[in-house]
Amino acid sequence: MSSWKGRFRERLHPEALRFSSSLDVDKRLFGEDIEGSIAHVSMLAKQKILSSFEAKKIRNALRSVGNEIKKGKLKLDGFGTNGRFVAEDIHMAIENRLTQKVGAIGGKLHTARSRNDQVALDVRLYLRKEITGIVSSIRKLQKTFLSKADRQGYIVMPGYTHLQQAQPVLLAHHFLAYVEMLQRDAERFSDCLRRVQKSPLGAGALAGTPFPIDRNYTAKALGFEGIVENSIDAVADRDVHIEFLSASAITMMHLSRFAEELVLWSSSEWHFAEIGDAFTTGSSIMPQKKNPDMAELIRGKTGRVYGNLVALLTIMKGLPLAYNRDMQEDKEPLFDSSATLAGCLQICALMLQSVKFNKQRFTNDRQSDLLLATELADYLVRKGMPFRKAHAVVGEIVNVCVRKKVSFKELSLKEYQRHSELFTRDIWKILDLRASLQNKKSAGSTSPKEVAAALRRWKKSLRSKS
Repeated sequence: MSSWKGRFRERLHPEALRFSSSLDVDKRLFGEDIEGSIAHVSMLAKQKILSSFEAKKIRNALRSVGNEIKKGKLKLDGFGTNGRFVAEDIHMAIENRLTQKVGAIGGKLHTARSRNDQVALDVRLYLRKEITGIVSSIRKLQKTFLSKADRQGYIVMPGYTHLQQAQPVLLAHHFLAYVEMLQRDAERFSDCLRRVQKSPLGAGALAGTPFPIDRNYTAKALGFEGIVENSIDAVADRDVHIEFLSASAITMMHLSRFAEELVLWSSSEWHFAEIGDAFTTGSSIMPQKKNPDMAELIRGKTGRVYGNLVALLTIMKGLPLAYNRDMQEDKEPLFDSSATLAGCLQICALMLQSVKFNKQRFTNDRQSDLLLATELADYLVRKGMPFRKAHAVVGEIVNVCVRKKVSFKELSLKEYQRHSELFTRDIWKILDLRASLQNKKSAGSTSPKEVAAALRRWKKSLRSKS
């Protein structure tokens, strides 16, 4: 049954009904829709717009409809058994079932309300729940990184720039970088939640209502921190949806970068990490293969979340105020991104727990010795040589090592002194990966002391957020 049939002499074409129906997508909002409707009808009774008897009857029936949906007793496919259209969206499906239960009184539920503010409310209630769950999942992943850093974090590995070995770092320091990134992700969602926490209910279609409603009452009853003040803005924008999708896309980008590192690290060429069997797959033809499929799927699903953000931005970019039916298309990208992100956060944490690292992979690698090139330059600077000159001198030494296929340690002191007389026997003290780490003095560096302090700080911080 359509909610506007009085104006029209002809029914909407069945194919037009099918084309415009959103029930298959928005039926997941049934809980939010019933919650909002119960608050709305309670406010109508408080304001004497409905009698207390009518309100009680509607509230009880709404709860009954909700239980029917939860138990699968009420079919939400939009069409009856004979193919006749029943409801074009979850809001009308619930109202239709309500009216079947309580008769004409059910039609009073929609007093002083439009589907425009009703839909806007339902999605904000949905976003509030999803954001809370996502932030909790981010915290779990942060704790997983932290636990891994604490147990295996003092493994020395190359830090990379341009995917080329750069300077030695601790694996813990590398993991703590992701903890920091995820912290900002959590903050973005929490900040988004502040804007979600405003109720649009009571804005009507766009201009408000002549009924003496109490918008602040329903906002408080639903746990909001206030109302969206302007009635047009309340129903015309989807910026909080876009903000949620943006935060989701950024978080997925961070997950994708780590997934890519696991793909690289677990390759035969890197031979630095091994992902647990439970998070890898084999090949249908090559028996030796152990494929990092879960990491690759996280990397691939990132594109979906990016696409959802662009889709909603594109939907909204040319719409005049206030509501337009284009905005019905906001839910699929929202639901898909939320489910995708939640799944990726969970699988990333579980997969990371399963990863084992090759502790000696880089400490026994002759090439890793060249990671100390910057240490050599700093050594010369501490002896008075300008950095730019020191950089050039060490570059010449690196060239010698590459040409002769030897490490820094394999060069003689005499060979070093051919490039600069500032080199003395104390050079051997710095030609050690762990000594390089110990020498770092700056706050937030990869020195064991700074990393240990960061681990303590994050343990305390995440303990308080659990």
